[in-house]
Amino acid sequence: MSRDARWQALLELLVERGRLDVEEAAAELAVSAATIRRDFDQLAEQQMLVRTRGGAVVHGVSYELPLRYKTARHASEKQRIAKAVAGLVAPGEAVGLTGGTTTTEVARALAVRSDLVSGSPALTIVTNALNIANELAVRPQFKIVLTGGVARPQSYELVGPLADGVLGQITLDVAVLGVVALDVTHGAAAADEAEAAINRLLCERAERVIVAADSSKLGQRAFARICSAESVNTLVTDVAVSGDMVRRFEEAGVQVVAV
Repeated sequence: MSRDARWQALLELLVERGRLDVEEAAAELAVSAATIRRDFDQLAEQQMLVRTRGGAVVHGVSYELPLRYKTARHASEKQRIAKAVAGLVAPGEAVGLTGGTTTTEVARALAVRSDLVSGSPALTIVTNALNIANELAVRPQFKIVLTGGVARPQSYELVGPLADGVLGQITLDVAVLGVVALDVTHGAAAADEAEAAINRLLCERAERVIVAADSSKLGQRAFARICSAESVNTLVTDVAVSGDMVRRFEEAGVQVVAV
């Protein structure tokens, strides 16, 4: 197992459990305790965790795993979801993309669609995600509009009043949201209030709203509300979603696509 893969696994275990012992982590990853101690020390230097006697704990009460360490979570589901979401976008539309691992996969799925290889433009992409803009900027058939704002290192998203200024002057055909949680009662939510505010503006400027979320995020709550469930037109998720969950969303007026 490479160091990067090991670090990713350690951080994901830490987020799930809140605390890890060296011996426990070594057994989980089938490596030596000395290797885990070095990993914990190096991750602590990067302020990714807090070292304790014999182990590590998450960094603070509002710990959020940076985007680069989330990419392997539910990867196959996210790619299927992304392909389905991309199929809901028509050529020539103006599309808003929030940041996140699933929306990054949506951007990649749009980039390889054969009917979007040309156009004037084939799509207009509006995003506050630096990584998405970077990946799509090399596609000359796409018009890329990047909001202003201050970058969050955890998610590569631009937030703040500079982003508000751009979004207040545009209209979108569709907004594609990546979310931390989506619940019928509590709506769509993000971990960070600044990200939620930008995502909310994207929704308000769009004719229709698509949430791209794997089933692990459904029925969950998070700190910062983006919009109500009733504001979502379509939810694209994976086939592990329960029938009861589908029924509840459909009763709230949300079309559910499970792939």
